[in-house]
This record gives sequence, structure tokens and C-alpha cells, in this order.
Amino acid sequence: AGRTTTTENDITVVEVLDAFREHALQHYRKDGKPTGEVGNFDCATGPLQLLYGRELVRDFGPLKLKTLQALMARGYDDPQRGAVAGLSRGVVNSRIGRIKRIFRWAVSEELAPASLAHALDTVRGLQAGRTDCRETEPVGPVDDKHVEATLLHLPPVVADMVSLQRLTGARPGEICCLRPCDVDRTGDVWEYRPSRHKTQHHGRKRLISIGPRAQEILRPYFLRDPSTYCFQPAESEKKRKEKLREARKTPVQPSQVDRSKQNPKKQPGGFFKKDAYARAIRRAVVVADRKAHEADTSIPKDTCIVPHWSPNQLRHTFATEVRRKFGLEEAQVCLGHAAANVTELYAERNASLGAEVMRRIG
Repeated sequence: AGRTTTTENDITVVEVLDAFREHALQHYRKDGKPTGEVGNFDCATGPLQLLYGRELVRDFGPLKLKTLQALMARGYDDPQRGAVAGLSRGVVNSRIGRIKRIFRWAVSEELAPASLAHALDTVRGLQAGRTDCRETEPVGPVDDKHVEATLLHLPPVVADMVSLQRLTGARPGEICCLRPCDVDRTGDVWEYRPSRHKTQHHGRKRLISIGPRAQEILRPYFLRDPSTYCFQPAESEKKRKEKLREARKTPVQPSQVDRSKQNPKKQPGGFFKKDAYARAIRRAVVVADRKAHEADTSIPKDTCIVPHWSPNQLRHTFATEVRRKFGLEEAQVCLGHAAANVTELYAERNASLGAEVMRRIG
């Protein structure tokens, strides 16, 4: 509606943002639903609306974008959300990049002057070591001993998900949405083609190979309707309760046989969401760390024995192992990366390889 009553000469920033959000809700979709990218744009445009929402688009330019950049880095007060802490350098650059994309789109729709997109592109991202902006530690692999300690305190179904991800290098979402019908079991190495994955909107296909050890984990989950998900929250909760009952030292009282609600308001979903998968791991890590302290009281309580780790780190651990044993190209294939430099981010460089080279030639 805005485009029929306004032109690039009198349209405001907030009107452009409203028009772009309508576009984003239709463009950024997967399985018929808007993806998380819509929320990412909402986060990026919050301070833009706060400072310049009522201004005309033609009056927006590089200096105001730099002001937003500095504001995101140091933090600001939002009338609705309260104090907003300063963001890390990577997040600031990502959000400024999304704002540039919005105005490029506006130029293509003739909602903004043609020169605006080029002008905003002259604003460089914050550079490491050249800004006071907070830096974050890169995500690295998780030590297998920490994974093993965590597995002891996970529900059986989630423990199988973790073990499968560690053996295949799959993304968390690819593990969560695995179904028997997506796996070709004709060969000695099974082939899993996820029905949805991170890069499917680019037209790329994803193939995950499943070896003998991973196959043993999956076999019991294939005894079901092939179109249903292997890892289901309801099944996980049932097995968790069974495990707790088996561990009881006192008899189960009649009143404790079944305390579950007959018609709960919130029904468990058909498959694990990535956030729920990560939360289950996070809770288990806390228990594993507490148990480790109970087993060795000589370790100070403020010392972390089992550090927090996330499902994505299992992918890093897998990549590091494959690269060390077979090489970068093999790691790239297994991870499903289109470019080797992306694999570099996942596969930690093995210091022992450099030591071996110097042992032979240095």
C-alpha cells in the first residue's frame, strides 16, 4: 500500500522497514513457514527504527549508518526493552550487513534513491584489533571425554542423537529431522538425504554417510512408520521416566504410578527442535559437572570440570578428526561444505602435524 502513495522522495525509513518485512515473510520461508532470518532482521532494525524511523529515506546515509554501528557496539537504552548491552564485533557487522541488504532491496523496488545502496556499501565492518567492540571466542571442538561424561546424564533418546551426530558430523537440525524414509540402506554405508537442510534454498543437495557404528544406533529407530521422525520428544520422555523408575531404591507407590496429565495443554512435538536438543545437553552438562565434583572433592568448587558445550561443537570435533586422519578435502565432503575455507572454520588445525613436519625437515 505504501508504494502507491509514496515515492523515494517522501517515504520514511519505517515505511521501508514495514515494506521489507512483508517481503521477508514471503521470501525467507522453509516448509511453508517463515525462517529465523525474519527475526534476525527484526533485531537488526530495532536501533534503526529508534533513531531514524521517522526520517526520510533520502536523508539516510553512511554517517548515520556509522552512528548505528557505534550504538550497537557500546549499547543503548530502548524505551520498550530497557538497557541493551553492547554487541560483539561479529554481531554488529552481521546486523549492519542486514541493514545494507534492506536498503539495497528498497533501491530495487524504487523506494530509495539509486545512489543510497552504493553509499552505504562504503561503510566498512568493524575490524579485529581496531575497535573497542567486544570480541567472542571462536567455536571450537568439544573434547570427547566431556561428551562421554555428559552422555551418562542425558535421556536415552537424546544420548543417541549426540552419539549419532558425533559419528556423522551432521548439523543439529539434520539429526533432529531424521526419518527412516530419508535413509538409503542398500549399501554397506547408508546414505541419509535430509528432507530439509541449511543450504537447500541455494539448490544444493546434502548427503550424509552413515557407517557401521552409527547404523547400530539407528536400527531400533527404524522399527516404525518410515515417514515419522526417529527421535521423538514423547518417546524420549517415556524412556527417561522408565530409566528413573529402574534407578529407584524404594518401591513405586500406587499414587506415583502415573502422574502425567490426561489432557496436557502442551503436547510434545513430533520431533526435537534444535533449541530443545541444545537445552537437554546443557542440563546434562550441569549434572555431569556436579557429579564430577562429588567424585573428587579435592577440586575447588569454582573449577569447571565438565565445561558447557553445544551440539554444533560435535560437528567441529568430527571435522577435526576427519581432517587429521584423511585431509581437508575429505572433511569438506563429509561436512557438506561448498568451499574448503568454510571447512577451515570447523576443522581445528592439528598442532601435531606441524610438529611432525618440523621433526622431519627442521
